[in-house]
Amino acid sequence: MERKKYPQLLNRSSLIISGLVLLFHAVGLYGFMDVERTATFIKLVPMHLLLMLALMLISQQEKNRNFLFFVVIIYIAGYLIEFLGVHTGLIFGEYRYGPTLGFKLAEIPLLIGVNWVLLIYSVGVSVEALGLKCTLLKSVLGASVLVLLDFLIEPVAIHFNYWDWASATIPLQNYIAWFLFSFAGCWLFNRLTFNKVNLAASVLLIAQFLFFIGLNIMR
Repeated sequence: MERKKYPQLLNRSSLIISGLVLLFHAVGLYGFMDVERTATFIKLVPMHLLLMLALMLISQQEKNRNFLFFVVIIYIAGYLIEFLGVHTGLIFGEYRYGPTLGFKLAEIPLLIGVNWVLLIYSVGVSVEALGLKCTLLKSVLGASVLVLLDFLIEPVAIHFNYWDWASATIPLQNYIAWFLFSFAGCWLFNRLTFNKVNLAASVLLIAQFLFFIGLNIMR
């Protein structure tokens, strides 16, 4: 079984897709940091999310029912928790979405579900590559990594009008809710049986960290 993983990980298409993930994030970072091009690149954010989803779907081998179930459930759950979060203020805190993430239904961008799919899938694949056996440990680790990523995302998201908070500071409950929802998503990922070897997904996670670290330094 272990011998089979490495050819899957390093096959030509996976390497090409990984390169594209890095390229698009590098170009996006340049565009966001260039004041003259920032407005144009902000408009491309929805397209970028859809492109990353397409690349993850293409790079995913053996798309069985469990994998498709995972994608659909995380998308729906991601949209619904944001819907409840915005309209009640009881989950993440009081916040609202700006125009950056594109078309909104009931004040929630339809692409927010895609973002949750990308986050949980990429961290799930990355943690799986560590070879840990305990589902609880893998889920806690995955959720912790995503909370760390959210610490980097929040200042950038506010600055570029992804969303904004009613309070001057980001509430602690946001990070608690991020952890709990991420844990649930990672738990589902770990419990379902499908091919979880995907170099491009791990590269996507690393690229997002580098992207938001770069913007936090330069903004």
